[in-house]
Amino acid sequence: MRLVRLKAIAVKEMLQIVRDPRSLIIALLMPVMQMFLLGYGMSLDIAHIPLCTFDREVSPLSVELLNRFQASKYFAVTASPSNYRDLTTAIDRGTCDIAIVIPQHFSERLSTGGEASVQAIVDATNNNTATIAIGYTQAVVSGFSAFVQTQFGAGGVAILPPIVVQSRVWFNEDLQSRNFIIPGAVALIMALVGAQLTALTVSREWERGTMELLVSTPVKPMEVMLGKLIPYFVIGLLDAVLCLVLALYWFEVPFRGALLTLMLLTMLFLVVVLGIGYMISVAIRNQLGASQIALLVTMMPTTILSGISFPIDQMPWVVRVITYFVYPRYYVTAVKAIFLKGSGPSDLLVPIAMMSLFAAGIAFFASRAFRKTLD
Repeated sequence: MRLVRLKAIAVKEMLQIVRDPRSLIIALLMPVMQMFLLGYGMSLDIAHIPLCTFDREVSPLSVELLNRFQASKYFAVTASPSNYRDLTTAIDRGTCDIAIVIPQHFSERLSTGGEASVQAIVDATNNNTATIAIGYTQAVVSGFSAFVQTQFGAGGVAILPPIVVQSRVWFNEDLQSRNFIIPGAVALIMALVGAQLTALTVSREWERGTMELLVSTPVKPMEVMLGKLIPYFVIGLLDAVLCLVLALYWFEVPFRGALLTLMLLTMLFLVVVLGIGYMISVAIRNQLGASQIALLVTMMPTTILSGISFPIDQMPWVVRVITYFVYPRYYVTAVKAIFLKGSGPSDLLVPIAMMSLFAAGIAFFASRAFRKTLD
């Protein structure tokens, strides 16, 4: 392998990138667009759930309970119907996702030490929102129940609630879903951009009729691979730095780890995705087909099986086993740990080892993918 030939291929590929508007858009605009779309458009935080209230008693205690719902940041009172018909209409029309109905004699039962129930009618067309809304409702009612217990204790003497939970949240103290979505988004962006760009490298030669010229040159297959991938490797690192800057200074995601550890894992991840894109480009001689295959190969495992969208420990055991053979899992796990926990290399031995193994395997197969033939 000669450095002169390697440099010539790399310079040629860089010129192709500069002259191709599509490649420039993918390389420069896609990371920024995806960061903003994922940062603002994808959120697991559910707040201001539309709430309807129907108070059949209208007493000081019932008003106090409804005031607690109204004061909660998790609910937004959108309507207060005066009968069940209007309440049903509000739920059917989507005015509210949950309705609270306070029955008659509610205060009387509480003051006498009896059991008083509150009805919650939940629209479960979105089961995730419904489940969370029920949990929020139970939390508000539990707080109100503790308040009532202090007011109407045994013998009219105020007593304290029997158990109080004092929780401490580590690593993501504000419980903001953006703090773990954004680090995972970096993996998604690197996978998409890296594979999409390199999937066009060799297939572009076939479509433009320049493959014959490339085959007739004295360059070796290894020089072709490295010369075509090095420019995209540099672009990938620049995109990673851009995503990091946006995550830290625009979205204000905490970064507690070492930059060197993050860049090491990012470089290993780029080797994997660039190698996959290169092999697709060699196998598929059409740019559109290669781009679609690259999108399928990177998008599916990164979004579904890496832990970005769905917790891996909640998946069926068969799917959990499959995730061990999916490269984005280890990168996403490591990036989240570096950002939020401040984990170092000693804490990330398994992800680093697995990413190194994937990188070595993909590099080996990619180096043997290109053949200087026109068959």
